Formats: sequence, C-alpha cells, structure tokens
Amino acid sequence: MSAPTSSVRPRPAPEAPGARGATALRPLRHRPWVRYALRTASLLAALGLWQLLTALDVNLWLRFAQFPSATDVVREFADRLGTGAYWQDLTDSLSRILTGFALAAVLGVAVGTAIARSPLVSDLLGPVLEVCRPIPAIALVPVAILMFPSNEQGIIFITFTAAFFPVMVSTRHAVRALAPVWEEAVLTMGGGRGRVLVSVVLPGALPGILGGLSVGIGVSWICVISAEMISGAYGVGYRTWQDYTIVDYPGVFVGMTTIGVLGWLTSTAVELAGRRLTRWLPRTETTGRPAPAPKEAATP
Repeated sequence: MSAPTSSVRPRPAPEAPGARGATALRPLRHRPWVRYALRTASLLAALGLWQLLTALDVNLWLRFAQFPSATDVVREFADRLGTGAYWQDLTDSLSRILTGFALAAVLGVAVGTAIARSPLVSDLLGPVLEVCRPIPAIALVPVAILMFPSNEQGIIFITFTAAFFPVMVSTRHAVRALAPVWEEAVLTMGGGRGRVLVSVVLPGALPGILGGLSVGIGVSWICVISAEMISGAYGVGYRTWQDYTIVDYPGVFVGMTTIGVLGWLTSTAVELAGRRLTRWLPRTETTGRPAPAPKEAATP
C-alpha cells in the first residue's frame, strides 16, 4: 500500500508591513486624470513663476523687467484669436510644414531603404548625401531663392530638407540592423524581393523610421519658422519677426507660444500614429506598477 499523500497546501508568504497600503495607493498615482492634473499644474506653475518674475522686475542674471508679463501675453493672444490675419498665418505655416514633411517622409524612407539594401545605390547616393547632410537647412535659403520662382516653394524645400535627413538616416540604420535570418526565411518559403520588403524590411524597421519622423517634424518647425522670418510674406514666423521689428513684445511671445503649441500637436500626432502602426510590438511597462507574476503550473 502506498503512503497517503498530504492535502495541506503551503501558506502564502506574509505581506511586508505597509505593502497593502502601498498597493492601494499606487493605482491612484497612475490614473489618467491624476497625470493630466500634474501636467496642468506644471504649466500653471511655470506661468505663475513668469508672472511673478515680471511683476517684481527681477534683474539678477536675466532681465525680466523688459519681459511682458504672462497676463499681457494672454490678453494679446485673446485679441489675435479674433482676427483673420492670425488664422491666415497659422494656416500658411501648417500647410508648408505638412507639405514639406510629407515629401520628406516618403522620400526619406525610400532613399534610406534603397541605400541600406543596395550597394550600388549606396555608392552612388551615399557620398553626395553625406556631404549635404551637415549643411543646416536654414543655410539653404539663398539657394532656394535662386532655384525656385516663388518664396512659397523655397520655404517648402527648406522644410523638406530639414526633415529628409533625419528620416533617411534613421531608416538606413534601422534596415541595416535587421537580422538576416528573417529575410532568409521568407526567401526559403518562396517569397521574392517584394515580399521581403513588405513583410520583413518595412515592418522590422518601422520603430527606427518612426524615431526619425519624430525628430524630423521638430527640426522642420525650426527651419520653416526661420525661413518665414527671412523670406516669407505670411506665416507665424514672418508675423513674429514683424512684431519684433515694431517692438511689440507681447506679439512676439504670442508667436512663440503658437509655434510651441503647433510643434507639440504635430509631434504628438506623429507619436500617436506610430503607436497605432506598431500595436503588434511588445510594450514596456512605464507606469511603475510591478509586472504580474507568472502563474505556476498546477501540480498533480
């Protein structure tokens, strides 16, 4: 006869002191409304500090006595929202940035992939692009004025150039970093080069491409505003420079705020689109919550 088996289950380990309270409080800190409240509070704190420094005319290392106060800028911003010129400038800048960035995204991905996949293309285009890449896009303003018949086309060209190189370089590195075994697996199963490109190269390089797009949209805003200041007739950059020439400092800060908000919105749009396109990738837990423990296999 076999000995009877014990049915007594082991007791769970006792909780550390305060562990239950920490578990109960942790979700509150990571709830969406709490995070939004913290972000809003940080913006309000920055505005309050700005208002305080200008109201007290602080002149220690920075000369806040010459700054317009936050209330002056808010008042000027509210006045301009009701004018057609403000919305015309905003529309012009957005159309320029979206046109140049879209062209840079398509051509940057195509050229970066071709350079990474083809030694012939790399030998033909690589040296030329590497020589042109260190040149700041804003330094091409005289070239754009000479080449293009209108300032509008020149500004779009500068915006395109600013975003093209980050996208191209990121795509090139991402494609070259792919493991060869994936391509070999597709070729072994009878797939052609087109199938490899669609099923392996572009999906595998997508995270790196999205990183280049995020950098490119930020650089594009810097260059399009600078180009509008130099050779534009309309746009947020042009209006900001005009306000500076007539010593309208609240208007200058309205332009700076508009640029910051537009840049933040477009960067967020690129990031959200990237998350949607890469839903199949594993996500890193960033909320600070401990990862769930793996379930133990049931013992017979």
